[in-house]
Amino acid sequence: MAELPLVLATNPLDPSGEAMLQGHARLLVAPDASPATLNRLVSEAEGLIVRVALPPDIIDHAPRLRAIARHGAGLDMIPMAAATARRIPVAFVPGANAAAVAEYCFAALMQLSRRLGDIDVALRRDGWSAARQLADGAGELSGRTLGIVGFGNIGRRVAAIGAGFGLRVMVHTPRPGLLPEGVLPVELPELFREAERIVLCCPLNEQTRGMVDAALLRLVRPGAVLVNVARGAVLDEAALADALRSGQLRGAALDVFTTQPLAPEHPFFGLPNLLLTPHIAGLTSDSLRQMSQGAVAEMLRMLRGERPHNFANPEIYD
Repeated sequence: MAELPLVLATNPLDPSGEAMLQGHARLLVAPDASPATLNRLVSEAEGLIVRVALPPDIIDHAPRLRAIARHGAGLDMIPMAAATARRIPVAFVPGANAAAVAEYCFAALMQLSRRLGDIDVALRRDGWSAARQLADGAGELSGRTLGIVGFGNIGRRVAAIGAGFGLRVMVHTPRPGLLPEGVLPVELPELFREAERIVLCCPLNEQTRGMVDAALLRLVRPGAVLVNVARGAVLDEAALADALRSGQLRGAALDVFTTQPLAPEHPFFGLPNLLLTPHIAGLTSDSLRQMSQGAVAEMLRMLRGERPHNFANPEIYD
């Protein structure tokens, strides 16, 4: 009886995803995500399920690899050119964590506007009066302008939630003709001049890398706040830090960074008006289950020689 194909996962899968592999493939979960470990373990793998940035040369260490599935949507973690050159199909799971990321955006906006976490700490530590003083200057979402950069699965959900909060919604996207009624298409400078709440949820590519720079940040109106759930490299981090120090931006929330993990000595840790989270916007029990099931389903299709439903490099079959 032929041995089942080996599938390497860079990180643990939801148990429901593991169960889908039983009887069809052997699962090996990498003990860590270092390049040395991944390059060593991938040598026997026929399938690779990806949740972290892969080493750029991993395809060179994978002579048996015939399928890659992204546990999520962003393809910047995969050396796409190398995979396509080897005619290895790459699949992804669009939208599986869109609700989680969109809800994170509003959790961050609410924290930046109302400082509920800080108030809780102050109430426990300093008492009632001291905690109440932190509510001074709190702002509401209703009636403000929300600017969204990018209008994929996440951007659409952010816009829908924003409309529910009573926000005026404007969007910068390369496909403005696809925007729904009530959403205003704008160029990037206008969005930064007009929006009081800005959410970055665009893909990282050569057009968006470094897109939000010092010149754009100088345009923001007093009291504006920014949330980045896209990729760290779409934003000039040094320019953001300057804008927060000067008060040009009242606050920001970052879930993604140019270099991850964030170094302990990073200057971001010295900015009290910056909310930092370790790339967890899309991580909920619901989204992890959906992403694991979706990635495994695509992996099994590819291992059977079928085309995946969500195909990142269909040109390999052209």
